[in-house]
Amino acid sequence: MRSLLCLGAVMLALAGCAAPQQPNADAETLARVAYRQPGPATLTLYTMINNRTGRGGHTSLMINASERVIFDPAGSFYASAVPERNDVLYGITPAVEKAYRGAHARSTYHVVVQRVEVTPEQAQKAYQLAVTNGRVPGAYCAQATIGILQQVPGFESLDRTFYPEKLSAQFGQLPGVKTERYYENDSADLQAGITKSDAALSAAEE
Repeated sequence: MRSLLCLGAVMLALAGCAAPQQPNADAETLARVAYRQPGPATLTLYTMINNRTGRGGHTSLMINASERVIFDPAGSFYASAVPERNDVLYGITPAVEKAYRGAHARSTYHVVVQRVEVTPEQAQKAYQLAVTNGRVPGAYCAQATIGILQQVPGFESLDRTFYPEKLSAQFGQLPGVKTERYYENDSADLQAGITKSDAALSAAEE
C-alpha cells in the first residue's frame, strides 16, 4: 500500500508531464521540415523546474544528429509549424528551440538546459531510439528519457528515476556537460505560453 501511495504522489507531482496526444504527422511533412543545427553532434537535456519547490515538472531531450529533433515524452508543447510523431518534435530550428524554451519558462517554472557534445554515432543512436520509442504514458517523461540515454554509449551510468530534477542532477555530473538556466516572467499558464510561442512561430513563417 505504501508503494502505491508513493507512486501516486509521484504522478501528482509530475502532472505537467501528461498531455493530450497530438495526431502523428506523415512522413512527407517530417521530411519537409527536417533541419540539422550546424556544428557538432549534441544532446541537450531540458528540465522544467518549479520555482517555488525546486521539483521537476517535465524532462525532454534535444538531439542534434542527422537532423535535430526534440524527444518530448508526454509533453505539452504544440505549435502549428512543428510537426510531431510519437512524442518526437521535428524541424527544430533556432526559432523553434527558442519557442520551446519560452513556452515552458514562466513565472512559476524555469528551464534547466544541459548540453553535451557527443560523437555523431552517439547522437545518431539517441536519434534512432527516440524516433522508434513510441508514445510515452503521462508522468513517465524522466523514465523514458533515461531509457534512451542508458542505451547510448557513455551514458549507461544514469540511474532510473521518476523525478526530472534527479535526472538533471545526474546528467550534470557527466563529463563535458554545460548547464544554464532560462527564465521568463510571463503568465503562469503553460497553455498561454504555448499559444504565445505558436503565434510567434507562425508570424515568423509569413
